[in-house]
Amino acid sequence: MTKIKDIIQELEQIAPSPLQESYDNAGLLVGDKNEVVTGVMYCLDSTEEVIDEAISKGCNLVVAHHPIIFTGLKRLTGSNYIQRTIIKAIQSNVAIYAIHTNLDNVLYQGVNERIAQQLDIENYKILAPKSELLAVEITCNSAAKDLAKDLNIIFSSHELAGGETQFHCIDGENLSLVKGQFPAILKGLVQKICTTYQSNIIQSPVYYKIQGSTSRIGSGVIGTLEEEMPVEEFLQFLKDRMELKVIKHTDLCVDSIKKVAICGGAGGFLLKKAMAKQADIFITSDYKYHEFFDADNRIIIADIGHFESEQFTIQLLCSIISEKFSNFANYCTSVQTNPVNYF
Repeated sequence: MTKIKDIIQELEQIAPSPLQESYDNAGLLVGDKNEVVTGVMYCLDSTEEVIDEAISKGCNLVVAHHPIIFTGLKRLTGSNYIQRTIIKAIQSNVAIYAIHTNLDNVLYQGVNERIAQQLDIENYKILAPKSELLAVEITCNSAAKDLAKDLNIIFSSHELAGGETQFHCIDGENLSLVKGQFPAILKGLVQKICTTYQSNIIQSPVYYKIQGSTSRIGSGVIGTLEEEMPVEEFLQFLKDRMELKVIKHTDLCVDSIKKVAICGGAGGFLLKKAMAKQADIFITSDYKYHEFFDADNRIIIADIGHFESEQFTIQLLCSIISEKFSNFANYCTSVQTNPVNYF
């Protein structure tokens, strides 16, 4: 029997909770992680209507991208949509789990990779890598080579390590030293492996920060089109592929598009990174009037809308879980939760 905690473990294997931004509130927001899953509903926003849909489909878990609770709740009286949603979920025994900026901050099966795939972007990589690296030294007895081998095997298969991590053994006369470096977010994995060699480790592992970052963790992505496209042709392509009603954009300061920078949701903080990487266009959302001036005729800013930029995340989340578990039903919500309308 699959429990809610099993779903969470699978999702956080891809996007660990500590990768969320400090302002975020991702994680299990409502419900008991030990409940057996009867069905899962996937959405961007866990509104009252989505909870109703989950109940009608026999789902006791809603997996959302955006957390319905962002700040502290002092009372639950049903005075706004947040409180009404939480009350309905609790009364109906529907758990709510949010996977937000932690899913934004990973390359593999992350929000921005999904957009890149939708647009046929090639050779894409993280636009702004940001996970610090740690080095570790582990003093061992004769089991050092086995420990190094196991560390390499585990890390080579972990997507956040990206195959970049290498551990090696330095033999001494009586003791040996296992050394390696890895993304800081995976420190717990090193510690877990070390516990299986506890009797062979002479002293606790020593960790220290080193310069550099991993290519699998960070904000936005940047890549290229297979073939350069005239700028107006690309905008129509963007509109079609992302199912857009409108694109807000700056002056078309380039004739054609080859290099594309992307950030799902509000990505204005990455504009300078996109310009430094010489992107022709930066696709994101939530730009304010005066912020469009920052393009300075050096790049095209294309604001495609917050919901629109992240809408395919619903399918992404559903595919991650449905490929792993087959003993319950998975549904992508049919509720249109975009609060923005166009006339």
